[in-house]
Amino acid sequence: MNIAAWVAIPFAYLLGTFPSATLIARASGIDITKVGSGNPGASNISRNLGWRKGVWVFVLDAAKGAICAGAGLLIAGRPAGYALAGAAIIGHILPVGRRLRGGKGVATGGGAFAALSPIVFLGAVILWLAVSRLTKLASLASILAVGVLPIGIVIVGRDSWEILATVGLCSIVMTRHLGNMRRLVTASEHRI
Repeated sequence: MNIAAWVAIPFAYLLGTFPSATLIARASGIDITKVGSGNPGASNISRNLGWRKGVWVFVLDAAKGAICAGAGLLIAGRPAGYALAGAAIIGHILPVGRRLRGGKGVATGGGAFAALSPIVFLGAVILWLAVSRLTKLASLASILAVGVLPIGIVIVGRDSWEILATVGLCSIVMTRHLGNMRRLVTASEHRI
């Protein structure tokens, strides 16, 4: 990576911290961290404020990842794309301005992979839509979609470092779903 890519990393983190779910909920007079699952993300917004607002949150959060990954690709190629994507995802999950209490990173990570590997991203979106529609469980759909991303990267023939980078980014997002996994096992997970 070149100097410009290293300089861009803190900016990618800051863009990742943009609180789209919080702002959209606040415009409706709601503190989304105190409603439903308490997660400031598209699924919780959809459950509590309607699917249209949920779509807006998803699009805004995905844009953070896509902009950062795309900027990295332009600045210094695929390694920078992954580095800036990672910074945006971490910014979304651990925003310094909100005491490190952010979202789960699915939409931001999805947006990043829309730029990094559009075909793999499209496959993950199709899987997410199918699972969420069949089960009404957004968390299960997200866990499965994130889980298949590294497999997709292998299938499209990317280099081993890119497979490992994808596993790393997906692992960060998966750690935010441990509570969801526990609720799925006990059949107490929130439904769409």
